[in-house]
Amino acid sequence: MKTKKILFSVAIASSLLMTNCVKEDDLNQVDPNVQTADTFWENENDALKGVNAAYGSLLTDGTYMRSTPLLLDLKSDGARSLSPWGAMANVGKFNTSVSDAAIYGWAFETYYQGVYRSNQVLENVPAIEMNEALKNRILGQAHFLRGLYFFHLVNMFKNVPLPLTSLEIYHEQKSQEEGWAQVKADFMAASELLPVSYDGLDGPDSGHKGRATKGAALAYLGKAYLFTQDFTNARNAFEDVINLNVYDLVANYRDNFTTANENNVESIFEVQFNRDAFGVDLGWGGEPSSGWGKTSARAITYAPRAFGWTDVQPTWALYNDYQIEATIDGEVDPRLDATMFYNKPEGMMLYGHDFATFYANSPGDLNDLFCRKYQNSDGEFADEFDWRSGINERIMRYADVLLMYAECLNETGSTPLAYDYIQMVRDRVNLPDLSVTQPNMTQQQMRDQIAHERFLEFPLEGHRSDDIRRWGWLQDPAKLQWLKDRDPEFQTYVPGREYFPIPQSEMDNNPLVTQQNTGY
Repeated sequence: MKTKKILFSVAIASSLLMTNCVKEDDLNQVDPNVQTADTFWENENDALKGVNAAYGSLLTDGTYMRSTPLLLDLKSDGARSLSPWGAMANVGKFNTSVSDAAIYGWAFETYYQGVYRSNQVLENVPAIEMNEALKNRILGQAHFLRGLYFFHLVNMFKNVPLPLTSLEIYHEQKSQEEGWAQVKADFMAASELLPVSYDGLDGPDSGHKGRATKGAALAYLGKAYLFTQDFTNARNAFEDVINLNVYDLVANYRDNFTTANENNVESIFEVQFNRDAFGVDLGWGGEPSSGWGKTSARAITYAPRAFGWTDVQPTWALYNDYQIEATIDGEVDPRLDATMFYNKPEGMMLYGHDFATFYANSPGDLNDLFCRKYQNSDGEFADEFDWRSGINERIMRYADVLLMYAECLNETGSTPLAYDYIQMVRDRVNLPDLSVTQPNMTQQQMRDQIAHERFLEFPLEGHRSDDIRRWGWLQDPAKLQWLKDRDPEFQTYVPGREYFPIPQSEMDNNPLVTQQNTGY
């Protein structure tokens, strides 16, 4: 008994001694079968995978799978929501709740996921021994993507952290001015590193569609300048895009919103969705799964009644504005039929059904408006209830560059020159020569005309709410009343709520974020 006690005591003492000799670093065990950030970045294939992951943050629910289009469209006078889901319906009513971060909080989180992934590329790829031209293209894409994610954060959430490293947990909240400066810096860096096209390149990215290009970086750089009222630099950036001579307008306006003509000559940058790629599960967010597909839930969310959830619908203000000016042939602007479904006297088909016949027993729907843009409604699919749209989201079109350039010309004292670039967009839909129908406009008249042109060219594309905010219409009593008269959802506008709140989880968990946006 005594011997056993002695041996037991020695064993305990030895165990304690061994424990006290173990260093903390020895306790950090790494599974040799799992790659980490420290072991991953070794060759050009890893670099390409890394930047591909940064693109991946564009495809999940917080971004262009669903949430980002919703957040951008609903705060406009061209879209409305009767969704039973309060978090969605309240966006357009400027009544987003700090206590419920659904949708806007998912976007906030996913933008920072994209920033984190971009930062990893920018931190690790420079040290990899690889082809320098390919390295520059990958770094350029990382700068572009980080700039794009920061663009959304600064534009939608105002004063946000701007992490430029993936190695720190907490990042200080910055002013919106600092945010825009970083956005411009990233797009500028991207424009200097990216190719005009990936066709004919020597490398594994040769011929790839959907990757960021020099034109995309310059277009977004110009947009960032425009949003900060730097019209001269914005004009110069848009001129650079135009002078690349690689973009044009497609003949059929609707080709910008279907799978039929993706990555076309008008598309400067689009988010790539595909029904046939990878799995069939939706990328709701969180840790990626091998079962995730590369499809969008936008179509089911915006779909007409009985073909999807009908959470977003066009407004009658938009419908009525399409009636203001007829084409040269006396017809209604053809963008109306490309944008929405309605009870057209000549008939209109949706998902293989005649509109009037399908809704004949539902007077409310028969006399309502439904979204057509980005819908798989030409007869190939019966409805959108599989949640799996493969239509690419065109987030920068050449038409946008032309109209933003016209705006810059007007703001820099060259109003007569703005006519030509506006008319390029009007010519596609056979509208009369604006210089003949409305000659010699003043700068203010041209501002109003450009606002009208943009409203009809880009509804349900996420631009109108940005335009309303950057033009200061919500601070102009007359303009705000005009918006309220057109769209009842503006009746509940509260100053400051043109921005979304900083999610409460960020306020609670990041000690360096202390300032909530005005109005919340």
